[in-house]
Parts: sequence; structure tokens; C-alpha cells
Amino acid sequence: MPDPIPRPITRLIEEFGRLPTIGPKTAQRLAFFLLRAPAAQVAALGAAVTGLREHVVTCARCGNYADQDPCSICCDPTRDQQLLCVVEDPLDLLAIERSGGFNGVYHVLHGVIAPLDGVGPDELNLSALAQRVRREGLREVIVATNASIEGDATAAYINGLLEADSLVVSRLARGLARGGDIEYVDAATIAMALEGRSRVADDWPSGV
Repeated sequence: MPDPIPRPITRLIEEFGRLPTIGPKTAQRLAFFLLRAPAAQVAALGAAVTGLREHVVTCARCGNYADQDPCSICCDPTRDQQLLCVVEDPLDLLAIERSGGFNGVYHVLHGVIAPLDGVGPDELNLSALAQRVRREGLREVIVATNASIEGDATAAYINGLLEADSLVVSRLARGLARGGDIEYVDAATIAMALEGRSRVADDWPSGV
């Protein structure tokens, strides 16, 4: 039986289906919405998607996505350049920025240590973190990984990586729900977690 959907639409549905949280029904709805949308709207979407690769770079200092290198946060003279917040990914950085409770700078790991998934320290932006700490003479590193097994393991690794350096390594307060992602936490809770942060060494369970 011939496919009732033209191949260009099927291809678009397949590509939408590759995106996170997009199921087959949602992919179909998006494809047919674009089919009915004005040509200018479709062209604008296509240009925006293409622009992700053409105009977005990775900041060489912090690892965040930006349209300039170094990024606007790293270049901001009003921010505390000696206070560094380490996050798993750029979405966590955005969540912390929305909280309004942090005025330092960031370091994006682009993941966490997860041996079962084949992700070790060498796959993350960790060596650059150690180099940055020693090069910039930071006074405190806040480890803002998620409250999960992988997040805890990554925080412990960072603490060991930096323990020879004369700086404070702290962790967000446990006001964050265990197993939750910072990306989905409300701004007030993030601000309180930043305010109540503790040293990673004090936060880590004894005997681990």
C-alpha cells in the first residue's frame, strides 16, 4: 500500500521524532503545523536552526554556548570573577541566572561522571577546570551538579581534583530535591540553595 503522506512530510516527522520528549503524534502535529504556516514563518524557523551551527560558538573560558568568545558573562566586569559556579550543562546555567542569586562566573562540564553510560572524567570539561582555577586564582568554586548519584560522584571528584588548591570548594544546599534537575527548579529555591551552600567535603557522606 502506498504511503498516504508525501515523503518530504514523512522526513520532517522523522527528524522531529529524533528530538527529546517529541513522540510520534507530536512530531506529526509539528510537521503539519509548518505545512499550513506562512512561508515566511517556515523560512524563519529554518534560518534559526541553521544559525545554531553558523553563529553559536563555545566559550573557550567557561564552556558555555555563546555568540562571542569569550562569552558575555565572562567579559562582564561587574561580576565576581573569583567566584566560580560549576554546572552540568548550559540549561543549569540559565536556571541559576534566572534565580538572580549569583553574580560570579561559570564553568560548564557538559555532563557528569557516569561509568554505566561510559562517561568518565576525561569526557568532561574537568581538566580545563583545574587549569582555570590555578591560572585565575579563584577563591571559591561552587559545585552546582544535580542531587543525584552521578552529580554527587562528580562533586566528590571535583573536590579531590582541587583539594591541593587554597580555595573553598562548596556545594549547593540540600534544599534541592534529591534526584531532581536544577533546570526545572524554581528561582527562589535555587537562590536559597546558593545562599546555604556548604563545603563539598562536609556534604559528602562519611565512609565514601
